[in-house]
Amino acid sequence: MSGDDIFQLFAYLLPAVVTGAIAFYFFRLHTRNEEGRRRFLLHKDSQKDTLPVRLQAYERMVLFLERISINSLVVRVAPKGKDKNDYENLLIKQVETEFEHNLSQQIYMSEECWNIIKAAKNATIQIIRSAGMSATDSPDKLREDILNQTMEKQSPSTTALSFVKKEVGELW
Repeated sequence: MSGDDIFQLFAYLLPAVVTGAIAFYFFRLHTRNEEGRRRFLLHKDSQKDTLPVRLQAYERMVLFLERISINSLVVRVAPKGKDKNDYENLLIKQVETEFEHNLSQQIYMSEECWNIIKAAKNATIQIIRSAGMSATDSPDKLREDILNQTMEKQSPSTTALSFVKKEVGELW
């Protein structure tokens, strides 16, 4: 085989290789586009089913945050006796019970949102405990101390609630 034969073979082969490469590129582009379209349609169909459930989970977490807000909690849960420590434990138990009742909602929201909700719960418990360390001896005085602590700064529930609202707004 001479140089001219090789050159001629290359001249015939080059358009076939270019055409094959272009066909491969367009075929790959087409399959990616179809895959994206199918994924979009599946996501769109699943949104019809999952969006109401997710919104319901966010609604439950808003209710949880409202129920554990210090003002709401102290007004809703009255002391049952004269012991300050019993009342402190009762408040903490109420927060923990509310949280445990809503644990399953975490699968419907982002990790960041769930962590903020947990932080609000823990901060609320911390406020109750720090007020319980005061020199008060009655549950009514403990209620006042807890409310006084939250009057000076924003409630942890309020901060978490604003984040939940922002995240729900991003769902649309």
